[in-house]
This record gives sequence, structure tokens and C-alpha cells, in this order.
Amino acid sequence: MSKRGNLTIVIQAGGESRRMGRSKATVPFLGEPLLLRGVNRLLPLADEFIITTNEPQNLGFLDDWVDSGRIRLVTDISDTRGALHGVHTALNAASNPYVAMVACDMIFPSRSLISAELTAIKREDTDIAVPKTSFGYEPFHGVYRRKTCLPAVLEALQQGETRATSWFDKVKLTEFTAEMVAQIEPRGGCFINTNTPEELAAIERKIVEGGIQERESFVS
Repeated sequence: MSKRGNLTIVIQAGGESRRMGRSKATVPFLGEPLLLRGVNRLLPLADEFIITTNEPQNLGFLDDWVDSGRIRLVTDISDTRGALHGVHTALNAASNPYVAMVACDMIFPSRSLISAELTAIKREDTDIAVPKTSFGYEPFHGVYRRKTCLPAVLEALQQGETRATSWFDKVKLTEFTAEMVAQIEPRGGCFINTNTPEELAAIERKIVEGGIQERESFVS
């Protein structure tokens, strides 16, 4: 694969979800583990592809990619709960200067948006390119400059912070507004995620019935 900008993509897969009743990474969705949606959509964009997980033994469906070196499985550095620890693990594991982070339960992660974020962070010489909606920042669909973000995250952890966005005021941000995201991904849905079996079934049903269109082609 040709280089596309020195980008590591990290899917945060974690482990068992209490609300889902099992791991979101392995829960079936449209006939395959949910994690595979993110892998298939984002793998073509990455120079390095990492999945952070506390259950590598349950991700055998990735064996061919792992054995070939195309995907690397990384366990969390800390057993302590909190999204910021996942950010730390991702930045620490990456070997490229730019790191995109995506949650494994995002149904429609967008290559187009990540590409735009990567372009923006380089052009504007900022530390993070991240969407911001009416609900706040979407840290798990953003791109981070590893050199500056890793020490800022470490400092936040030392101060007892656990929120993924708790350190954003310490670095330079490029914000992608809802209007900007809509221009890049007109069909929307980039940040749709799922927390319960009922939510997952409802989204699956809408896709099957045509109420929600699939976005972006999968790799073969």
C-alpha cells in the first residue's frame, strides 16, 4: 500500500460492554462482527492499523490481517477505566506522526472525514482536528498529532483526568463544525453509535429495510 500521509488509524475496541451485555467488537451486525465494519472501511486509508482491545483471544476473525502484519492488536496500558486511558494507549502504540482514533461501535465511520481532518491538521499546523456537534466534541472520530498530544495526555492523566477531551484546552485545535462535516459527508451518520442490543437491532433493521443507506464501499 502506498503511503497516504503517515497516518496510524486506531480502533478502540476495549472489552465487554455492560449495556450491550457483551463485547461491542464481536457482537453480530449484518452477519459479521461489528468491529469488521470499521476495519473494512478504514483499512485502505491507514499506513498503520491498530486495534486496542482487552480481549485479543476473541478476535480470531482478524487473524489473517494480524499474521500478515497489516493489523496490530494492542492491549490497554492501564486497567483503570476511563476514555482518556484509551487515548493514551492509542497514542503510545502508534508509530506515525498522525493518529486517527475511532470507536468500534460507530456504524458509519468516514474515510472522507478522516482524510479531511488529516489534511487540515497539516495545513493549519494544529495538534488535533476533531468534529464538534451540538453534543460537544467527537474525540473518537478525530486526528491527533502524536508528538504534542501524547505529553498533554500524560499530564492530564497525572492530574487525575479520565475524560477523553479533558486536555483539549492545552493544545491547538481545528474544529470541524456540523456544517463542515455535512459538506464532507452529505449523507451524515458519521457519529452514529450503539450502546444496547435494542439500538443495534433498530439500526440493522433500518439498513435492511432501506431506511438508512450504507455509506462508502467496503474493501474486498
